[in-house]
Amino acid sequence: MGIKGLQGFVERVCPDACRTVDLREMAQKHCIDHPDSPPVIVVDAMSCVRYWYTPESWVCGGQWREFLAVLEDFIKAFMAAGIRLVFFFDGVVESKKRDEWIKRRLQNNKEIARVFQFIKTHRKEPGREMFVIPSALPTFTRFALKSLGQKTVCTLQEADFEVASYGLQHNCIGILGQDSDYLIYNTCPYFSIGKLCLDRLVTVMYSREDLCRVLGLSLTHLPLFACLLGNDVVPENLLEGFWHKCLVSSPCKNNSYNRRTNILFAVANYISKVPRSYSSLKHLEDILPLGSDKTLLYRGVESYLLPGQQSPWIPPKVTSCQMFSLQQETAMCQDKEIFQLAKEQHVQSENYTIFNILSKGEIECSNSLEDESDTEIPGQALIYRPARQHIYSILLESGKGGTPNLKTLWFAKGPDVEKQRYSTFLACFHLHDGMEYLQSLEAPVAAFCCLLVYLMMQVSSLSMEDLNAFVALVLCLKGKSAAELASLQLAQVDSRGVHLGAVIVRGLSTLLMANSACGFPFRMDDLMPWQVFDGKLFQEKYQQSHRGCSLEELLEGNESLYTPFENLKSFICKACMAKKRTIHSRPRGNGFITGTQQREFNPRFQQTHRSSFVPPYHNQMRGFLWRNPQPQGREYGAGHPDRRRRFHVPSR
Repeated sequence: MGIKGLQGFVERVCPDACRTVDLREMAQKHCIDHPDSPPVIVVDAMSCVRYWYTPESWVCGGQWREFLAVLEDFIKAFMAAGIRLVFFFDGVVESKKRDEWIKRRLQNNKEIARVFQFIKTHRKEPGREMFVIPSALPTFTRFALKSLGQKTVCTLQEADFEVASYGLQHNCIGILGQDSDYLIYNTCPYFSIGKLCLDRLVTVMYSREDLCRVLGLSLTHLPLFACLLGNDVVPENLLEGFWHKCLVSSPCKNNSYNRRTNILFAVANYISKVPRSYSSLKHLEDILPLGSDKTLLYRGVESYLLPGQQSPWIPPKVTSCQMFSLQQETAMCQDKEIFQLAKEQHVQSENYTIFNILSKGEIECSNSLEDESDTEIPGQALIYRPARQHIYSILLESGKGGTPNLKTLWFAKGPDVEKQRYSTFLACFHLHDGMEYLQSLEAPVAAFCCLLVYLMMQVSSLSMEDLNAFVALVLCLKGKSAAELASLQLAQVDSRGVHLGAVIVRGLSTLLMANSACGFPFRMDDLMPWQVFDGKLFQEKYQQSHRGCSLEELLEGNESLYTPFENLKSFICKACMAKKRTIHSRPRGNGFITGTQQREFNPRFQQTHRSSFVPPYHNQMRGFLWRNPQPQGREYGAGHPDRRRRFHVPSR
């Protein structure tokens, strides 16, 4: 996640450390120097995602086909230069960085609240200056790149560490990203995604050596320097007193610099005079107000040491193989065959969150574009909690009660097993009948239909107009090109439609989790948003439906869609009625509720969200994961700072 102010410091104060480079030329030089190995750039995908998302519309849930086309163009530009890309994604949030992760997610919530306030005031898309990445964008980017034939790695540790390690060990020509931690790691060159000119393959390379020259430090000083400035391990609030002492004694204070720049120089001056030894580090730990955890500085420095590297500040570190052995011993799942397969699929970006659950019993619920002032729609973490409970039961209660055997689902073959995988998947979304009809549909539509049934049952405020919009969306999307969707213009943007778009996309990631747990009854490619969702198209269908437009207008005059539309609606309504959920018509017109409509259904909207049905694995799950006074796992949510409450599900 980087060191606050360091990137800007390098760009403002160390111009010699910012070199414009031609990646084509660097690749050609690599081929001459290393004829047996192709030029490779390792990509920190998590820091690149917001730069890749260039479609004009971002607030309605995501322009997924446009985004997929952007990724294709990105890959083609490097392939044309003979450069191979390897993409790394964060597979975990390490416990030492959890507090910082929560802090940033809470900040994101404030940004999201401002977005909704803008939409309600202006009824249009906010500008790029308010940009918030669409829900689950990093998750689906990982699968998009894999579907485009790219080597995609989901990490077992923090991504920046594995990116730096891979770059060093595989003699990569550089790291592409936007994270100042890459100025600290002693690894291959660091290229800026933010400065990249794709058509010319020109960007800025940041030089650690030139940074050290300006600061009067050596490369071995940099990890301690980063920790004493505050990073994801050592919180900044513990360092204010130390910074003050450094500023007072610093000979290089400059009134033309801002305070942060002077702090950087002052801390560098202090470190340059400290003997490089473990005893010096211990002394620093004693004088800093680290509270009960006196090892923060040690762990912070250690986090920057790549395999095979040593530091004068600390004794030799624990090796990676020892760490992974310990990981297996402390895992929730003790079946080695299951654990190993889950780990392999995790690293190869073939499953979603399964390894996190089996290894630590933890998952993270990050931010979505949800309107926290809308009391009609529960937070997505609450909406999809029952589905996640089913999935936890499948993974952690294998073969108990009514829970299917995980080894059968994952390893067995034959038509009976395929049927069991499919029915187990349906059960995650409270569907116990209708397999024959669903299997007659195209796979993406069938999976989307499962999600709609679940969503209509979970959220009592959803209306027939909402359902019409969802069904029209999935049917009308087929055959539309990225260019056609990009040209779609919206007269206005409805805030509730924005909220529902984010909820449905988050539901698609829940489909991925269920599919992974059940042994892949669907191809993962069939569950991707570009198959079934487009943000602007959904906004159009949502507004048309609530205005009471004709079926002909809703389905764009395509008579061949009338029967599939009615059949899908009928299936969903019957599945809901079987659970005593009746879907009512509640047109909203232009988005504001007035007059008789307000009196008719507003009280129901104000009810607390409740499920009126019992999940298939209800007894095991409620006892094991939610009501047990000593539960064995955690869900971390973006909307609440209390990470210590195990399986706490926050308000948004």
